[in-house]
Amino acid sequence: MKNILIPTDFSDNAWNALVYGISFYQKTHCNFHIVHVNAINTTASGEAAMYVSPEILETSILAESREQLKALSKKIEQLPLNVKHEFHFKAIYGFLTDQLKDFVKEKSIELIIMGTKGASGLQSVAMGSNTGNVITKVPCTLLAVPEDATYDKVEEVGFPSDLNLSYDVRILDTIKDIILLKKSALRLLYVSSKGEELSANQLKIKNLFLDYYKEMECTFHEVTGKHIDESVQCFTESRDLDMLIMVAKNLNFLERILFRPTVEKISYHTKVPFLVIHE
Repeated sequence: MKNILIPTDFSDNAWNALVYGISFYQKTHCNFHIVHVNAINTTASGEAAMYVSPEILETSILAESREQLKALSKKIEQLPLNVKHEFHFKAIYGFLTDQLKDFVKEKSIELIIMGTKGASGLQSVAMGSNTGNVITKVPCTLLAVPEDATYDKVEEVGFPSDLNLSYDVRILDTIKDIILLKKSALRLLYVSSKGEELSANQLKIKNLFLDYYKEMECTFHEVTGKHIDESVQCFTESRDLDMLIMVAKNLNFLERILFRPTVEKISYHTKVPFLVIHE
């Protein structure tokens, strides 16, 4: 069974991510762990909010979450039944990323699925918001599902890379698993700022990719552009990509694609899911 964690805040956006995940893995045996974290708020100075007694926690905060999870469970029961899927629900209180880190370890979670909200929402994904924090602080592969994304097919998957870092076999295998699961084509994308040629090391990494995925449809594409996010946008639109894959190890490159302040111009954030792989 594949163990998948889906944090929820009971919003439409979180529901969309849940439905996308269920549809994406419709042919896979999965345990879906649906968790609501009542996050401890911090003050402006960065200090944690007041201590909450166990009694108050149980009788008010967690009790309310459990009721909402019960309602969510009933909503899931209205979806078409899939005997390959099991659902588990849990209400937690604590710091979001700390709680998710612990849960990932405890339940051997292989994937987190979270919703992201619109262009303005992704602008705030920059380190302050939940999805951005989870991407950068929880060492687990994450599928971020924008609010306008609906699961239909995953025929073409884009993998932007600066070809500067070699990747662990586990990363290459995670990409391969997705490609094989969906019978997708993989499009490797290199963005060059001035049209310069690849270095010897970049050529080596490019050839390693092409060799590793030679048994499936895999092509290499080079785009010249000043801004990586805008180049990725053009490529995503021109090829009508169904998903983007990035690697968390290359955080600087990842941030330039996902967390630029001009991100409101980047429409793929509102409809194309992206998978961020951790080693």
